[in-house]
Amino acid sequence: MKFIKVEVFVPTYNKEKLITALNDNDILKYGFYDRVYSETRLTSHFRPLEGAKPREGKINQTCHMEEIKLEFRIKDSDKEKTLAIIKENHAYEEPVINMIELL
Repeated sequence: MKFIKVEVFVPTYNKEKLITALNDNDILKYGFYDRVYSETRLTSHFRPLEGAKPREGKINQTCHMEEIKLEFRIKDSDKEKTLAIIKENHAYEEPVINMIELL
């Protein structure tokens, strides 16, 4: 079975909504455990450009957000399901999602 490591950067206020959605769809479940993930606190920086519809920040102004980097492992077969859940429940217009194939 192939696995993928998922990293997603999420504002602190949106963390529980995203974790709950992933967990309710069995993405964060391993054996007899659920809500299996790691988090790292960080500050992210971005500047919305013309054409963006930012939920945070203003066009052409750099924004700084307190965020959490969530990390968890999924089955390769759950990749599309996981992406859909993240995009549906994430606070940002363009969430940063890294998916790294594990050996």
